[in-house]
Formats: sequence, C-alpha cells, structure tokens
Amino acid sequence: MTPLVVTVAPTGARRTKATHDRLPVTPEEIAAEAARCCAAGATVLHLHVRGEDGAHTLDPDRYRAAIEAVRRTVGERMVIQVTTEAVGRYAPADQMAAIRELRPEAVSLALSELIPDDGALRDAAVFLNWLRRQRISPQYILYSPAEVARFQALRRQAVIPQASPFALFVLGRYGEEIEVWPRDVIAYLKAHDLDCPWALCAFGPMESACVLTAAGLGGHVRVGFENNSRLADGRPAESNAELVAQVVGATRLLGRTPADIETTRALLAEAAA
Repeated sequence: MTPLVVTVAPTGARRTKATHDRLPVTPEEIAAEAARCCAAGATVLHLHVRGEDGAHTLDPDRYRAAIEAVRRTVGERMVIQVTTEAVGRYAPADQMAAIRELRPEAVSLALSELIPDDGALRDAAVFLNWLRRQRISPQYILYSPAEVARFQALRRQAVIPQASPFALFVLGRYGEEIEVWPRDVIAYLKAHDLDCPWALCAFGPMESACVLTAAGLGGHVRVGFENNSRLADGRPAESNAELVAQVVGATRLLGRTPADIETTRALLAEAAA
C-alpha cells in the first residue's frame, strides 16, 4: 500500500482548555505540539487559530503568527493546512477572502459551507480555479455520503477543477451525540471516485477504530483533539502526539508506513493540479 499521510488537528474551532487542559491554543502552544506530533509521525498540521477572546477566527494575521511559530519549531517538515471553517461566523465570501490574502500551502474547505447552494457555484468555481493556479492544495471536507455524491457531481460540472482532488470524510459532528462506527466509511467509499485520494476523521471514542479501518482500505487519516481526546482504551490522551503515535504504531500492522514529508507534499501537489 501507499505510505500513510497522517494529519493532526490539535485544536479545532470550538473546544477549550475546559475540554482538555493541554489543548494548544496560542501560537507557541500550537508550535510546541506540532513539533511533538511531527516527531510521532504526522506530516500535516490542520491549523485553527483563535482571537483575543479565544473564539475561532480566520484573521490572516492570526494565521501568520501561528504559521511563523510552527515554522520556527518544525521548519518545512510539516505541511501547514489552514481551515476555512465557518462556525456560523463566516460567509463563503469571507472564507475565500481570507485565503486569497493568506495564500497558504494547503487549505481545508467544507463543501457545505463554501457552496451551500447553486447560487454559490459561480463564485466558488472562480475561487477554486484560483487555488489551482496558485498551486494551493485544497482538501474538501465531506460530512455524509450524500455530500460525496454532490462533490462528484461538482467535479463533472468543472466547478471543482482539480483532476484528482483530496477529500476528507468526516464521521460525526461536534456537539451531536451520533454514534459512529468503522463500517460507516463504506457508504462514503461507494459514492467516491477511488482514483482520488481520501482521508478520514471521526468524532468521539471510536476515532481510532474508524481511522484504522480507513487506513486498511487505502485511505489516509486525521486524528487530534479537534475530534477526540481519548486513546483507544478509553484513557484520556496526554497530548495530540500520543494520538498520532497510537495510529502510526497500529497502522504498521496493516502494511502502511507513515509518509515522509516529501511523499506528503507530492500527494498534495498532485491533488492541487
């Protein structure tokens, strides 16, 4: 099997230190956690930043401060993927404007937020083509098999212009008491074009089982406090790096080795083209 790209999502948009006292929030905390996760085998950092009030923000200056801090600790050994998550605060125009100003290496885009309806198709197509020209690697976040089917339809319409776009399947949702199971990934895969790379993340205590199933089926994985802060045996994880180390160790039994940074960047470059 191809090497496994491990992404870590250490912070998220909604959780606080009341959730876990080691949730990294400041640029310095995020940078230190990135270094630990990189050493454990993660090559992509899914980055959220917070404002002065502790709330989620898409402020490019806040992003720059965090990116600079991470680069000081890990250099170029991790891809930094910023999020455009709306959290009910940002419209599609706000999300696109932030990325146009920031010009990151990689970005995650929730399909349902960026293109909520057909009225948003034109602006989204212009933006996504701009990403392609800028060689910014997008990852399309899909919350259900129905969204995967819509994603494929938008590819056929050339709204999504990348030839081999990278998708992230999400099992569960923050704040919703929905049980997720490893078998749930099958419905996503039935709607997906398996020539395109994909990854999985899962909310809650079944995170490890779900991402290991994805790894066994040829996908990539994302773990971290954004979605879950417990180890497979139910104990609280001491850090995001402990979650990374757990999945890296387990996936070796599936014949998957963690991708190095060169392999990761090659995959993301292909997904950006």
